[in-house]
Amino acid sequence: MRRHPSVAGARFLWSAGLGGPSKFKFKPRELLMTLKPIALAATGILGVCLIHPTFAATPDRQATAPGTTSVAQKMAIMQAHIDDMQKQLDAMRQAQSAGTAVQPANAKKAAVVKESTLAQAKPAPKKDGIKLGGAVRFQYSNEGYNKGNQHRGGDGDFDIFRLDLNGSIGGVELSAQYRWFQYMSVIQHAWVGYKFSDTSEGRLGITKLPFGVQPYDSHNYFFSSNYYLGLEDSYKMGVKYIYKNDPWNVQLAFFKNDSMGGVDGYVANRSDSYTYNVVGIRSPGEGIYANPLNPIGTVNTAAARVAYTFKPGADTSIEVGASGLHGGLDNSTSSVGHYDAYALHMNADHGPWNLQLQAARYNYAVDNGATRLAVGAYHFYDSIATRADSYTGNIAYKWPVSWGPITALTFYNDYSLVNHKSGGLPHTWMNVSGVSVAAGGLFTYFDFVTARNQPFIGGSMAGNGKVEHRFNINFGYYF
Repeated sequence: MRRHPSVAGARFLWSAGLGGPSKFKFKPRELLMTLKPIALAATGILGVCLIHPTFAATPDRQATAPGTTSVAQKMAIMQAHIDDMQKQLDAMRQAQSAGTAVQPANAKKAAVVKESTLAQAKPAPKKDGIKLGGAVRFQYSNEGYNKGNQHRGGDGDFDIFRLDLNGSIGGVELSAQYRWFQYMSVIQHAWVGYKFSDTSEGRLGITKLPFGVQPYDSHNYFFSSNYYLGLEDSYKMGVKYIYKNDPWNVQLAFFKNDSMGGVDGYVANRSDSYTYNVVGIRSPGEGIYANPLNPIGTVNTAAARVAYTFKPGADTSIEVGASGLHGGLDNSTSSVGHYDAYALHMNADHGPWNLQLQAARYNYAVDNGATRLAVGAYHFYDSIATRADSYTGNIAYKWPVSWGPITALTFYNDYSLVNHKSGGLPHTWMNVSGVSVAAGGLFTYFDFVTARNQPFIGGSMAGNGKVEHRFNINFGYYF
């Protein structure tokens, strides 16, 4: 039967010492080293044949040719050649086993090129540096509770100019934001931090209070009613530890005092603040917006926020969590009480939809039994109850578009309720329906607000007013 050439070749390689068929692997270098002596042997045989023509003749002719070398002698010469080449082959194999075989000249070059390519493929280390950013904002407001504003058909105002610093040098992070308004200039936050690992970091400075739905318990320009109680987007002076490793998010903090330096901080006006801070105890008969006659401040506040995120679907995530805080109240010389707050909250995303829910309670236990406190922010003083419950429910829908520079519209309705206030104060509620528009660096809020006893909507948390309305457009360019 006629064999396929590849079968014969495999058997030949086996007999040459490359292993049986079950171990056969094509190795160009070993094959070359094996065939080289065989080729030399064949060349030697051919040379003998050329030198001795009779050796290549038929047996009959070899027997009758006079004066030629005997067959035994010729075989001996051939055997000597084969032995010689066998020694060379053995030496080459030993050298290969010892790892001393000489590689082709271009092999080293290829290795160098490969190493160079790999080095170039490695991601460049993150460069140190601080990035400068910021925003410029303007707004139009039409206020139903302001007769002059109504007469003019609304007013246009400059809102803020702000600068942001963010970055790191030598692994130490920096984040700060300063804001300039027409009526005040304030720091919003300023902290330095260090990442201990990919999942944990520490921060020191004026940092965000870890409480409730984050980053904001709202979608609109005015936040929720919790903001005006100091329980949303609030900043204090202290240290914070953050552990973030899906599905867990844990934040622990200790704040020495508020962002103004406490009750006797070196500030000209304690109402010049981005955060709503408790700044005094209201005496009976003291006006809602009056300068506090009995200054106090928060001290030594411990806060914790723990959240867990469920992901039941590819485009669905539900974060549920609990928050709590406890701290002291001091005047300039002694303690005057303590305070605490806690909340249960949820923040859920399903495709383009977002739902936020929160229930919270706070209590300022003042030694003299007062039912109202003075708070300060945005260059004026206001009042809140010493104790109350708050509830928020917000829903939003994000619609990606491609209308020139406009890339997204987010429609929302945010609702807040503050009730069960100390001293029998009337409840506060606010509903904001609106849409935000993203267009490059420009971000615009269109809000229609309906509220009762709500700051910035013609009321106060400690007031007893009527339902008011405001239409507001805020244009902000962020860079």
